[in-house]
Amino acid sequence: MKNQKATAKSLAAQCPDIPQTTMYRSLKRMTEDGILKITSQTPIRGTVEKTYALAFNPSDLQAMAGETEGTLYMQMFFQNFLTFAELFQSACNQPEFTLTKKQSDLSLFQAYLTDKELKKTAKAIAKILKPLQENKPTRGRKLRTLGLIIAPENTDGESAFP
Repeated sequence: MKNQKATAKSLAAQCPDIPQTTMYRSLKRMTEDGILKITSQTPIRGTVEKTYALAFNPSDLQAMAGETEGTLYMQMFFQNFLTFAELFQSACNQPEFTLTKKQSDLSLFQAYLTDKELKKTAKAIAKILKPLQENKPTRGRKLRTLGLIIAPENTDGESAFP
């Protein structure tokens, strides 16, 4: 999103911790799911370099509006979820894995909020996280993946927690 357009090679340079096969697999899946589109293809030494861009502006909910809105939103959720699952699987499969070394956390939090309170909270979290995206790789910095999922409202009013 930050780059507007990117090639697999440029993304790999920005995310050196992601294996190349995982990168290509994810790009292919996101293209098939309609999240990404290929904006150009450049022949390079017997292969074709594809340039990718988002197929829509995710902050523009009107761009997703229509009869496939729910399907597209669910695809976006699964893509994010699968990305997290792949990262967790890769880390957990390492022989030296320990929770204390990996600086990982899982938590769910439920709160009664008005729409206004929810928007204010999401903006406050984004204000904290957005500047971190500008960090450059340096010694001691590790690529971290942070995610915020705000689940759609539960219409039956029941808690997801027992």
